[in-house]
Amino acid sequence: MLTVTVSPKYQVVIPKSVRESLTLRPGQKMQVVEYEGRIELIPERDIKELRGFLKGINTEFKREKDRI
Repeated sequence: MLTVTVSPKYQVVIPKSVRESLTLRPGQKMQVVEYEGRIELIPERDIKELRGFLKGINTEFKREKDRI
């Protein structure tokens, strides 16, 4: 687990290893979520990057009658 420090301006630096693994770019938008006492940062992705991310998803499940 990596540790970061909150600056007086409430800023944090995302460690290089995390930036590289998530391919984050300077100026990229992030969504901030507070969940069960923790902060989660979710990178916003360009819609083109999301193409095909559901490939292979199982769509064979029983639907409720009002959802057909």
